[in-house]
Amino acid sequence: MSASTARVLFMTMAAAESSPLTTHVLNTGDGVPAARMAVSLHRLDTKMMIWSMLSVGTTNEDGRCSGLIGREAFGPGMYKLRFETGSYWESLGQNSFYPYVEVVFSITEPEQRFHLPLLMSRFSYSTYRGS
Repeated sequence: MSASTARVLFMTMAAAESSPLTTHVLNTGDGVPAARMAVSLHRLDTKMMIWSMLSVGTTNEDGRCSGLIGREAFGPGMYKLRFETGSYWESLGQNSFYPYVEVVFSITEPEQRFHLPLLMSRFSYSTYRGS
């Protein structure tokens, strides 16, 4: 492994470690990680009742996406992760019933770590709070 590759790997792992929120997307229909899927993080403005986009990311080859938000910006509130499932399936030459999946969740203890996996096929999905 080259020094530059090792540095990028170290920085990626450090960002994942410091991120209070991570996700992992698994294509359960094919039994593989959902690589290269666009993911966005949003927070609800409770005064105006509108969603504000905080960040965007893409799942890596292992289907993981970390570093969507830093500890300092992660406070109590309502958030959502939006997964661009339709574009993912299109990239595989397949269609899907769900053009996207939005997972809405409340954070009351932002000092904790949160892992929100998405298990999906072309016609179903499920999620849970992991650790």
